[in-house]
Amino acid sequence: MKIDLGDYETGAKLDGDYDAQLASVQGRLEKIQVAHIVHKKPAIVVMEGWDAAGKGGVIKRLTANWDPRFFEVMPISAPSEAELAHHFLWRFWTRLPANGHITIFDRSWYGRVLVERVEGYASEAAWRQGYDEINAFEAQQIEAGATIVKMFVHITQEKQDEELAERLDDPWKRWKTGADDYRNRARRADYLSAMADMFDRTSTELAPWTVIDGNNRKAGRIAALTAIADRLEAGVSMEPPSLDPDFEKMARAALRAD
Repeated sequence: MKIDLGDYETGAKLDGDYDAQLASVQGRLEKIQVAHIVHKKPAIVVMEGWDAAGKGGVIKRLTANWDPRFFEVMPISAPSEAELAHHFLWRFWTRLPANGHITIFDRSWYGRVLVERVEGYASEAAWRQGYDEINAFEAQQIEAGATIVKMFVHITQEKQDEELAERLDDPWKRWKTGADDYRNRARRADYLSAMADMFDRTSTELAPWTVIDGNNRKAGRIAALTAIADRLEAGVSMEPPSLDPDFEKMARAALRAD
């Protein structure tokens, strides 16, 4: 199905109680993480979207009830000199999750066909080749047993400007913004074109894109967490492991002895 970002700009308010829905989906996500741990299932969550779209807020609430020993958040920025000496996917291969772990990429390998394309950091031949390389990379992870969840948080220019202004005005949020946000803002039309191509070329049957309307923060968070939970849950057995009878006998005897 073709993705049109214009379909995700209503900013409709959340229907129902936010705190109750948040607690419910976080409780569900807590069990989903345990299922990944006990069944030794790896998963990858890709978070893309506009600057100030609320990706960090989604990640914060996604991981709130998770055991920190079994998930990693990878904030992806410009590649280092050492990383530039390798294929663009090399730095992501080194960050893939171990069995039983969930890795969240705050931005990802899609930089090749977004910022590197728009800002001219990659040649046209390189970013065009990137679509096939990315699809092959994701197919390899799925074949190896990983679940991939790809989320794009969309906001209008007006909403982005509100968020950027708030960051300027709040001294405790200024660290979250910089000149790159405004350079990217000035090229919104170019990014929209690149995003349309990205969706068309990389939203595959096994690793589809899910777009979230982030123009209402609370509604967007619940929608994103629910979509992530749906995808992760579909990729792992939600049956808890059976209790080893010998261990149970020993443990209950020990408890009675005390």
